[in-house]
Amino acid sequence: MSKQAIIEETVKAINQLPEDKAEEISSFAAFVIKRYEEQQLTAGIQQLTAGSKTFDFLNTEEELYSASDLKEIYSND
Repeated sequence: MSKQAIIEETVKAINQLPEDKAEEISSFAAFVIKRYEEQQLTAGIQQLTAGSKTFDFLNTEEELYSASDLKEIYSND
């Protein structure tokens, strides 16, 4: 079903409902739009941070500590 057909079918259904139920659908639609926008924003932020070179210095940072520096070694036994 095309987007336009879905919209037309939904409008027909809303027109058959009492006003309070139509308001519920409007509120739900606003909620879905907000959630979609937040998901798009989150995806955009993730894409920006994934391509960022902000933490690249960690790849070339020398190791300051090794296992020989540990005073106690815990095992998972």
